[in-house]
Amino acid sequence: MQMDEDLEEIGCKYEQVAEISEFLLSRTKHRPHLGIICGSGLGGLADKLEEKDVFPYEIIPHFPVTTVIGHSGCLVFGTIKGVAAVCMKGRFHPYEGYPAWKCAMPVRVMKLMGVDTLIVTNAAGGINPQFKVGDIMIIRDHINFPGLGGSNPLIGRNDERWGRRFPPLNKAYDPNLIKLVERCASEINITSIMRQGVYVMVGGPSYETAAEIRALHILGADAVGMSTVNEVIFAHHCNIKVIGLSLITNKCVMNWDSNEEANHEEVISIAKKRANDLETLVLKIIENYTHFGSATNE
Repeated sequence: MQMDEDLEEIGCKYEQVAEISEFLLSRTKHRPHLGIICGSGLGGLADKLEEKDVFPYEIIPHFPVTTVIGHSGCLVFGTIKGVAAVCMKGRFHPYEGYPAWKCAMPVRVMKLMGVDTLIVTNAAGGINPQFKVGDIMIIRDHINFPGLGGSNPLIGRNDERWGRRFPPLNKAYDPNLIKLVERCASEINITSIMRQGVYVMVGGPSYETAAEIRALHILGADAVGMSTVNEVIFAHHCNIKVIGLSLITNKCVMNWDSNEEANHEEVISIAKKRANDLETLVLKIIENYTHFGSATNE
């Protein structure tokens, strides 16, 4: 009996997520089919929504709050290109003290509100030597370092209402949507800054040592960050299709003699400079993607 009680304390309960969903839906007319998670310095995507309803995280029951500069901390409902959407303007990270499941919990809230497609964006450090600052990387796959060490958002009792106990992740980033992103990038003439690759999540909040970056490069990582993967796992687990986009905001240091240092201010600055291209790409994706639940408010 004690074991069952302990298991119940791990992860987010379905009923709690349903309570959050009902709280939000009772206060907005929008019924979102698209979810967007805005990375550091990329909150301008939320500003593109029309007929907005804004909910600061502090007023949403059972919701965490963001503590990171560059993350505003609110859910924004509205329409974008005629599609009902909800934007997370600010996300949550394990280094803030939250368990993996709580960082990803808003994705399950989105699921119960009707979201069937999720666009996740992040600011990331470029490991691949061919990448330049300002490039946009389509995430094809990820390496979950915290997860490999035992910190996975799915740890705990599995509720079949979300998905199966052991979900495969080899297609966590939808292959058809990757092709759509490629086509949209071509249509708006930004193929010169587009890349594809593997995103690796590390725990943070300290930036990586040169030795760690060298190791990640050997393992096949093209870009590194401290977010995104937990959200993608939850989304895939509950059958939400995912597009992942990383904005390369700094080059990772692999040389011990280098005087360069990664810093959060640089990340925010580069994100703001390139944000317009990323926002234009996301708008084009939405415009060309016709498989949202009903693509309109009900």
